[in-house]
Order: sequence, then structure tokens, then C-alpha cells
Amino acid sequence: MAFTPQDFINGQVLLVNKPINWTSFDVVNKLRFNLRRFTGQKKIKVGHAGTLDPLATGLLLICTGKFTKKINEYQGLPKSYRATIKLGEETPSYDAETEVSKTWDISQLSVDQVKQAMQHFVGDVKQFPPVFSAVKKDGIRSYQLAREGVDVKLDAREITISEFELVESKWPEIVADVQCSKGTYIRSLAHDLGRELGVGSYLTGLVRTKVGDFELKDAIELDDLIKELRAE
Repeated sequence: MAFTPQDFINGQVLLVNKPINWTSFDVVNKLRFNLRRFTGQKKIKVGHAGTLDPLATGLLLICTGKFTKKINEYQGLPKSYRATIKLGEETPSYDAETEVSKTWDISQLSVDQVKQAMQHFVGDVKQFPPVFSAVKKDGIRSYQLAREGVDVKLDAREITISEFELVESKWPEIVADVQCSKGTYIRSLAHDLGRELGVGSYLTGLVRTKVGDFELKDAIELDDLIKELRAE
């Protein structure tokens, strides 16, 4: 491996392709454990610059050592995603983590109508985070309250969506490219698109493709990174 133990202590930015069903914190904990062994340091700083949901994959920036001081800087960078959205159904979590709770007839819905509706979200908009999220309400994670059946009301946030473009139609699913600011929930965007169309919709797949100038094509698979750390 090109890195030495001191490199990680001094600080590195690792581009990792987050596996599906892993939380961002799972990735950090796995790498911290292996970096302790690799560097011989009992304590080494490791953190991620922007959470990805467990069901999402793609680019996760991992900072080590002194570069953890740059996490806020990296978190503020614009991000790009490829999202798969299913039309005509809704789930409480706005993704496939929970069961479908409501359905609509979309036989009269057209691709052109979807494209037109997508443009309504481009620009500076207010967005409500999903109730199944880590946003805190009265000091408690929103998803904890939601799972207990509490009716959670979260405040809207100002975000910027610079691109929301249809790239493929696999009816009743569509695939879209999204470019957006920090703090954007693609699950909420998928949900809100359905509401704009007068039908339900939810996120069935998500890949983060860019963070600022960092690109997924340059990322390493987590398993490969762990193997390299253990091989030294």
C-alpha cells in the first residue's frame, strides 16, 4: 500500500465506496479498528464527512488524523447522486426500509409530467427532513420517536438543488441525477416529487457519485482497503 502508518496519523482523506446496509458510522468504526493495528496507535482520529443512509451506496469521504479538522469543510461541499425512485407508492421512511403504506393509480401519469414536476424543485427550496432520520427533536433522534409511533414534526431547512434530471425511465421507476447542497435529503426529494405529481413515490436506490471534486470512480471498495491495511 502506498500509505505509511505516519501518513494516516498526519492526516489522509480516503475515498470509500460505502457498501449497502452499512451505516456511515459502521465504516468509520471498521476503519478505526484496522488503522489502530496498522499504525500501532491506540488512539487515532477517524471520521466521515457526510452521512449516507444504510440503504445508499457510493462515495463516503473518510478523514484520518489531523485531517479530521477538515471534516466540516468537506461536509459543506456540493454533492451529486444517482437516485432510483418508484412512483405510485409511499413508505413512512421515504425509502425501502419500511413497508409500502399507500398506493396510487399512475396509469394516466406520463414521463413528460414527471420531468416538468422535477423542475419545480430546482433552485433554493425549503425541505422537510424525513421523520426516519437522525435529526434531533427535543434531544431525541427523530427515527427513534417515529419507530415508537410518535407523530414527529420537523422544521423545514433551506437547501439548494442545482440539478434534478431524468436519465432513465423504468416505469414505474425512474432514475434521476441530482446535484445539491449540504443537508439535502434525497429521500425527501423523492417523496416530495410524488406529492407534486399528486401520487406517492419513494426512494428505491441511491448512489452518491461526487462530493465537491471527489468522484466515486476514484473510490476504493471497503473490503479492498481493509485487506491492504492487514497486508502491511
